[in-house]
Amino acid sequence: MSSEPPPGSGQQPPDDDPFRKQPPPAEGSGSPYSAPPPPPGGAPGGDPYGGGSYPADPLAGMPPLAPSGRRTLARIIDMILVGIVVWLITWGFGVSEYDVNGDDVQYGKSLAQSLLAAVLYIAYDTVLISRSGQTLGKRWLGMRVANLDNGSTPSVQTTLTRSAVLWIPFAFCCACIWTAIAGGWSYFDKPYKQGLHDKAAKTVVVTTG
Repeated sequence: MSSEPPPGSGQQPPDDDPFRKQPPPAEGSGSPYSAPPPPPGGAPGGDPYGGGSYPADPLAGMPPLAPSGRRTLARIIDMILVGIVVWLITWGFGVSEYDVNGDDVQYGKSLAQSLLAAVLYIAYDTVLISRSGQTLGKRWLGMRVANLDNGSTPSVQTTLTRSAVLWIPFAFCCACIWTAIAGGWSYFDKPYKQGLHDKAAKTVVVTTG
């Protein structure tokens, strides 16, 4: 069996990646992102991204998709863990989220705190997911992030895209509203249960056991 990555994967998965999925030789990569045009007359169940059909289910050979509720809980755990670090660093440098002057309490979220939060959240997701497909929250709850087209652990570039889409709006403008929209998209998305950040990176979240 060839060790070359499936067409359209956008990266070179290592041969020793235990999660890498090898498509059947006769069926190609099964990637919905590199699908051939549909035959004349069309075919049911076409590619939701390009309108065509793909020769095999890209989820074939992968574990089941992770429940959205479990994903939400894992994200909350990760937010708490990184949030503690952000608070400790900003407290140590005297950067407070609130400015208190007597009885006058003014909300003053600083640019420095937002920038630090964005950097730490993106770094946390990018480093851990590109190594094993798992943040601490996902590891504790039995999930991992995988490339949709081949099941392998996402590359640094793929994970950076995924993390930036999720965390930059969170840190600078939309906070929990954006997290709810991006992550909550998986509750309604068919058939891959992707959040908006998954769609941007072409990833899915699957169970590990």
